[in-house]
Amino acid sequence: MKRGNPFALGAIALWATLASLGVSLSHVPPFLLTGLALLIGSIPAWPQLRQWRVPPATLALGVYGLFGFHFLLFIALRHAPPVQANLVNYLWPLLMVVLAPVLLRGVQLKLVHIVTALVGFAGAAIAIAGGRQLDTGFAWGYLPAAGSAFIWASYSLLTQRVARFPTAAIGGFAAVSGLLSLACHSLLEPSAALSGQDWLLIVLMGLGPLGGAFFLWDAALKRGDARSIGLLSFLTPLLSTLLLLVLRGDRPSPSIVLAAVMIVGAALVGTRAR
Repeated sequence: MKRGNPFALGAIALWATLASLGVSLSHVPPFLLTGLALLIGSIPAWPQLRQWRVPPATLALGVYGLFGFHFLLFIALRHAPPVQANLVNYLWPLLMVVLAPVLLRGVQLKLVHIVTALVGFAGAAIAIAGGRQLDTGFAWGYLPAAGSAFIWASYSLLTQRVARFPTAAIGGFAAVSGLLSLACHSLLEPSAALSGQDWLLIVLMGLGPLGGAFFLWDAALKRGDARSIGLLSFLTPLLSTLLLLVLRGDRPSPSIVLAAVMIVGAALVGTRAR
């Protein structure tokens, strides 16, 4: 069941670059950015177009995951403090662990999985907050942030409940989701002119965190244990924060070191649990 972990780590490594790329492309409207990146991300699967033919319910599940997740996340970021919204959104690895026995047959949840998932989430919270003082009070944007977390967790698990489909079909999910994102851009966002550097970074985003990562993620789920993969996913905000620090030339703070110990420790214990 650990055969999926290398694929999951590959997806996590690519997702860790998303924040850095996003900072460089922060001037690009988010739906435009996501739509273009998803369409580019589908390109590696174009030679396998025949494998995009999946039942309508499977296609709907794929669009629910890839488009629904990003749509609600963007709504959340517009109506809640970004750090807190991102933190709520990172409930999805915890939800993957907790929902695995509910949505998957033959999967049991033990105390070690619950404890390590909570420790992992606490570590992710420390990594995301980065020692900053968080705003108090409730913002309604937290609701779509929680919704996006539930969508990604449930999508990841439910892909194992539908009829088995080839990983290349993820290209179809990405293409349809990209077109829907561009439609949202035309309806909700102002037009934007893109420079050559913008296009280069968008291509990198499409081939990496908004493309290749989804193919690796699907391969991981088809080969591995969803509970272990969920625990490993807490590495994403940690690695993302560390990459931002490296690019800025900063040193990790004590809080980041603590987050690393908590997340890595929880992942090691949880993934070894039988």
